[in-house]
Amino acid sequence: MSNLRKAEAGTGCAGQAGMRAYSTDLKERLVRAVANGQPMREAARRFGVAVTTVKRAVVQQRETGSLTRKPIPGCPRRIGKDQDAILQARLEAAPDATVLEHCAWWAEHQGQELSEATMWRAMRRLGWTHKKSHWQPASATRRRGPPGARPSPSRIPNSSSLSTKVAPTRP
Repeated sequence: MSNLRKAEAGTGCAGQAGMRAYSTDLKERLVRAVANGQPMREAARRFGVAVTTVKRAVVQQRETGSLTRKPIPGCPRRIGKDQDAILQARLEAAPDATVLEHCAWWAEHQGQELSEATMWRAMRRLGWTHKKSHWQPASATRRRGPPGARPSPSRIPNSSSLSTKVAPTRP
């Protein structure tokens, strides 16, 4: 990875390393290199970015006349980070309450109507999961795969028999 890319890598808006938007300066240099006759592939290799990044910068410059970042789509959270402690206390105080009951409590005490989906996302963000008849913090055990996924071949027994009995031996 080039030094330029290392400097640009970091925690992005999604909270993932390496998912940060490229700087306007880098995009300007990419567009300038292509405008000066350098092929997109060569410009991408030179600056350590993907060819699609070069294409997007060139198209954005041509269509909008600007290379500034586009706004992040979507609306802000209904339950902000400053309100997470309030929700956490509520979940600990009423672990048997349903999502709708939590929504009704939130509307009564915080004055903000929430949908079930919004409450569910906020609870999951705090690490709470629904187990049997009550809500509880998610366990610290790690999943081995997504729900419904097949076990890896290393964990599948080699025998084709489903029986656990030992086969009788012939004399």
